[in-house]
Amino acid sequence: MKSRLLTVCVLIAITAAASSRLVAHHSFAAMYDANKPIRLVGKLTKIEWTNPHSFFYIDVTDAKGRVNSWTIEGAGPGALSRRGFNRGDIDLGDTLIVQGYLAKSGARIVDGRLVTLPDGRIINGGTAGDGGPGSTAAPPAGPRSK
Repeated sequence: MKSRLLTVCVLIAITAAASSRLVAHHSFAAMYDANKPIRLVGKLTKIEWTNPHSFFYIDVTDAKGRVNSWTIEGAGPGALSRRGFNRGDIDLGDTLIVQGYLAKSGARIVDGRLVTLPDGRIINGGTAGDGGPGSTAAPPAGPRSK
């Protein structure tokens, strides 16, 4: 009886772990609204270089002078690195310009499609093949500013 209970518990744990990975890696349409583009300029406050998506947190000052914290979701670290965006390219406090799409939930979460780095380079931050605007199987690195 104890071995059956242990087996059931292990199967539940494996299923829970697998399903949490599936929820983390979602299609664009599951979370974001292609009809709600947004452009944000803000100071970088936190970075999470994680798979399958990286997350960048920026503080944006609105027209009334209020500071709002935003979460920017991007491709995984490997994909960003192949596009020329590496960990050493940004530091906390740097100003980033993000063009993307708002979350359907109304939360301050954005799918970051184009990210302008402090040195002026523009990086495609989207996840390849996610079904979002401009998504392809292998997105280009994007134009480089001079």
